[in-house]
Amino acid sequence: MSRPDDQARHHPVVVAHRASRSSDLQLRIADAITKFAGSMMFVYLHGVAFVVWMLVVETNPWPTLTLVVSLEAIFLSTFVMIGQNRQAVFQQAKADHDFVEQELELKTNTELTRAIHAMTTEIHRRLASGEAEAEADRNA
Repeated sequence: MSRPDDQARHHPVVVAHRASRSSDLQLRIADAITKFAGSMMFVYLHGVAFVVWMLVVETNPWPTLTLVVSLEAIFLSTFVMIGQNRQAVFQQAKADHDFVEQELELKTNTELTRAIHAMTTEIHRRLASGEAEAEADRNA
């Protein structure tokens, strides 16, 4: 991530966001859990674990299995909220950065438009005075 070409390919907010998340151990752990919990491997492992639990581990698996699944759902929903909060912070930082960049671009475009207008006015003035001199030379 710290390679210069990576920074050139990503929005500056993305680079800063990755750096801040990678510096915090808790956020790295939450990211790893969220990444795994959002994968098909997670689904497959749970399917196999539940089948093994119901067929092999317990003769009456429903009470314990219900408890385990409920606790897991609580923790997974917490990780989903962590991810949503992270995304909201990232989107706000990106929006703020984009706003500043767009304001700077608007200011630059305004300055360029004014400079072009001034040059065009000067060119017209010079052409008009040149035509007036040429007309005066013809009449003289």
